[in-house]
Amino acid sequence: MERHGWKWLLCTPALVVLFLAASGPLLIVAVYSFLSPGTLGGVSWELTTEAWFRVFARRDIFDPEIVTWNEAHLTIFWRSIWLSLQTTAICALLGFPTAWFIATRAPQNRTLWLFLITIPFWTNLLIRTFAIQELIRNSGTINSLLLWAGVIDAPIQMLFTDFAVLLGMAYVFLPLMVLPLYAAMDKLDFRLVEAGYDLYASRWRVLWHIIIPLVKPGFVAGSILVFIPAIGAYVTPRILGGGRTMMMGNLIGLQFGQGQNWPLGAALSMLLLIIVVGALVFYLRVVNRDQGEVRRG
Repeated sequence: MERHGWKWLLCTPALVVLFLAASGPLLIVAVYSFLSPGTLGGVSWELTTEAWFRVFARRDIFDPEIVTWNEAHLTIFWRSIWLSLQTTAICALLGFPTAWFIATRAPQNRTLWLFLITIPFWTNLLIRTFAIQELIRNSGTINSLLLWAGVIDAPIQMLFTDFAVLLGMAYVFLPLMVLPLYAAMDKLDFRLVEAGYDLYASRWRVLWHIIIPLVKPGFVAGSILVFIPAIGAYVTPRILGGGRTMMMGNLIGLQFGQGQNWPLGAALSMLLLIIVVGALVFYLRVVNRDQGEVRRG
């Protein structure tokens, strides 16, 4: 019993840090979401659910009794989820062959390829986003090359569009998909692949019935690592989307900044947290289900 008490005592500093650095701020944001906005920012300590109401609905300016859906917020919610799902899908499509290429190299060469994959993390996210902007702006590299080659007569408007945000997020988060997939493929027993070929299975059947099921945990982990930061992205949509393509992170920042409506920003933040927790719960259920199937097998 005394030994058990010492364990809790040794864990106390870590638990205090977790509470103050994680749970504490989240609790403050949760409380703010049920308060009234202050005059010039901040909050007024008057309990209300108006902030949560305004997340999904809005009142008419002239007649507060008339309530309609907040189409602007709903559009931003849908755009954030849809672009995040698209980013995850693109990263999966590009990350799988990349991870497969690395996993099938000679063991002494894999470290070099992994090193090349992680190089973008050495550069600040803001700089990488500006690099994408330089490529796709009207007078950027891509349009200049297409104009020089005579493929187009006028620059293609790529910047400040959903395409620009999608391209930027796919570029930024691709390594987060490659690394979990490589970790799963590194443990793959390639004798199973050879057995599939020995049984006259085509390459597609080997891919769909042997390789993909075995590396499924890598897909799930990579999808979570990409989807969660993508749905809350702020810098990439702000620079590549401008004010035309706003996502949830930008909307939250706007409420805490120019909008000076902290309760609404807090409610939007908690909604984003709920979406992230839902994604994590889905991930845990998939992992536990796969582990249960392995034990039964």
